[in-house]
Amino acid sequence: MKVEEFLYHEARLLDEQRLEEWLALFTEDATYWVPLELGQKDPIQTSSIIYDDRTLLELRVKQARHPRAHSRLPLARTVHQVSNVTVTDELTVHSNLVLVEYRQEKQRVWGALVEHCLRRQGSSYRIARKRVDLANSEGELDGIAILF
Repeated sequence: MKVEEFLYHEARLLDEQRLEEWLALFTEDATYWVPLELGQKDPIQTSSIIYDDRTLLELRVKQARHPRAHSRLPLARTVHQVSNVTVTDELTVHSNLVLVEYRQEKQRVWGALVEHCLRRQGSSYRIARKRVDLANSEGELDGIAILF
């Protein structure tokens, strides 16, 4: 599988709410980071919007599926548009993301620069690290209940 196809596959899993399959794309030591500030270098010493390891990602998926997770129900409908895919070395990939979210009769649009650090697994890849730099990370975010 080519890198671009892998990113498109990841986006499709999220849009189809196939969250368990999406989670399976991550390595056991994976991190998922949405920085709070432009150019943020360190997720540990500074605040982040999201900084999850694999265990916390699993918890996010379980919470989204829990029947009493009223604040998340109904799950948002999303359309992830991945573009400008650039492979900077064999396993580091940069892309642009435009995400349309529809939930509770409201539509929001998110823009982000995304970096994936991948590991080969057979003829495909797994995500070792994903960083999502939101264009409006320092603005009012009004509760994020989606995965980028």
